[in-house]
Amino acid sequence: MSFDAERLYELLPAVYRIRDAEQGGPLKALLSVIASQVAVVEEDLEQLYDDQFIETCAEWVVPYVGDLVGVTGLFTPEGSTWSNRAQVANALAYRRRKGTASVLEQLARDVTGWPARAVEFFELLATTQYMNHLRPHNLASPDLRRWEPLEQINTAFDRVAHTAEVRRVAPRRGRYNIPNVGIYLWRIGSYSLTGAPAYRFDSRRFRFNPLGLDAPLYSTPETESEIAHTAEPVNVPAPISRRVLDAYKELFYGPDKSILLRVNGEDIAAEDVTVCDLSDAAGGEWANLFKAEDKHAVDPLLGRIRLPLGVYDDPADVRVRFHYGFSAEMGGGEYGRVAIFQSDLAPVVSVPTEEPTIQDALNSLTGSGAVEIETNDYFVETPAFNIPAGERVELRAGEERRPIFVPLGQVSVFGGEGAELTLNGLVMSGGTLHVPANVSGQTNGLRVLRIRHCTLLPGESHPIGNVGGHQPEPRIVVEASNVTVEIERSIVGAVRAVEGAKVFITESIVDAGGETESAYAAPLADADGAPLEIDDSTVVGRVRTQTLEASNTIFFAAPNVPGAAPVYAERLQEGCVRFSYVPPGSRVPRRYHCQPEKGASPSELARVRPVFKSLRYGSPVYCQLDARTAREIREGAEDDSEMGAFRHLYQPQREANLRARLGEYLRFGLEAGIFFAS
Repeated sequence: MSFDAERLYELLPAVYRIRDAEQGGPLKALLSVIASQVAVVEEDLEQLYDDQFIETCAEWVVPYVGDLVGVTGLFTPEGSTWSNRAQVANALAYRRRKGTASVLEQLARDVTGWPARAVEFFELLATTQYMNHLRPHNLASPDLRRWEPLEQINTAFDRVAHTAEVRRVAPRRGRYNIPNVGIYLWRIGSYSLTGAPAYRFDSRRFRFNPLGLDAPLYSTPETESEIAHTAEPVNVPAPISRRVLDAYKELFYGPDKSILLRVNGEDIAAEDVTVCDLSDAAGGEWANLFKAEDKHAVDPLLGRIRLPLGVYDDPADVRVRFHYGFSAEMGGGEYGRVAIFQSDLAPVVSVPTEEPTIQDALNSLTGSGAVEIETNDYFVETPAFNIPAGERVELRAGEERRPIFVPLGQVSVFGGEGAELTLNGLVMSGGTLHVPANVSGQTNGLRVLRIRHCTLLPGESHPIGNVGGHQPEPRIVVEASNVTVEIERSIVGAVRAVEGAKVFITESIVDAGGETESAYAAPLADADGAPLEIDDSTVVGRVRTQTLEASNTIFFAAPNVPGAAPVYAERLQEGCVRFSYVPPGSRVPRRYHCQPEKGASPSELARVRPVFKSLRYGSPVYCQLDARTAREIREGAEDDSEMGAFRHLYQPQREANLRARLGEYLRFGLEAGIFFAS
């Protein structure tokens, strides 16, 4: 009962309270119901007041407030990660500065939710100087002694003069001409990793990425405070080059900056850090390994570290703070996930605060509960899950944490009848999640294995120190019947599931490590796997299943492997494949708006085949569709978004929204082109 109901009850005469207590408290219960309904009305009245202002109104009210200031045609797909709120809030400010580059830039940011920069290409035309309008900064020949303008050529921050291009800018073919304006958008986000152990290569050489991958370090974008300001390199998420880090170390290195190096518990000062090219050299060494031996060398392009010679005992504890690039909040990370925690589970056992290891924490649970990992450390162990019948267990990374789970072999998952296991926010390097049919003669009764926002490293794993090894085996193997596997917003390697199980995959990447590898099948890879239902996902590798339900999914497999269909479903009378790409030669149930279409010519088959920027895990553009990909794929989902794992980003809709708004704020005679800087 709320405080107001209690107070109201205390105001009643004592005789009524005594009688009410003698009769079991019906009056008290009635006042409690009245108070709860009054609270609902009060909350509704407060929301009605908040809905009068664009800053506080509910999302569904935004188009109505926009209509009051003449902002129409607002469209936000259900479940989208951006809002039209800023566009409506800044509408009057746009109109006051209509026609300026800063307004076009702010408009692009507000409409798409991506960092943006507007470039007036006509300002970069190499023209004959007019004596009444001198432009001393516009030189036809660049100064070859200045490295920074040369490094920025053909980027959004290009300041070098160009000759005229007569092709139109709208279809992204021509740029530098009198009527042309360019809008550059950054689709790759910058994600932090704080206090993580650096991957140890040897006593002096380390990598920033805890999985041992060479990957560029990204900058943390600084928020622009005013609409009249045009974006600079520090305002957008982008890879940090060696020259830029060397020249502007104070902008990118240090506490609360993009990069920080800590050795044996001490932060390394900027003056003790040098920037080097640490690329591979002959004999397995790194280049410039013996340059500036008294400095801590950092290569931001490859994400590599070299410690000074003879300063630290072996092994040194090297921890890093850095930012990596990726397209979406997928596969675990320091982004917010508390909303998907199973908050009703108790107790919550913290690792390593309350228990030193994951296995110890699991052993401390006598029934349902959660094990929460509080650090970004390595956890080198192979726990065994044994969940009592009817109980639920969640193993999760804490809020804003991304621990690395390094099993030494198969991780056994066993449960009594109706048991459930959820993995949330973990990165698993190597090993296999194994759900056996029975253990010690007891039948595995696990009901649900749920994987949310996890990375089960696809392809070959990387050894952590001297632990683990290269393990190309599947990451999930289900041998028990009646188990439901749910994979959501995750990146996983190959999946194996026996007949009798069920597998549901949503907004995820399943990567077997190559087009000819088996991404989904039974535990025996040449047999049909469990019934598969997959939505909004990208599968790299061949698929064999009993039945298939698929929507908005890209099946990327080699079409010409002898004796192996790229996608094979045993039962064609069940299931459906909708708005998906299915390689030629596949055997699937009835199709609806799929690519390629039946009877397509060889040239058409080649044209609509998806083109990815990269299929290497760890790359910032991992599994992102290239601009050369056919429109039927980039806008082929059921809501005209792109097929695949990044459908929920609604990138075509964002671009279309921006094109629709640009005409209102462009100066007469100008034409705008939209370019993706990442």
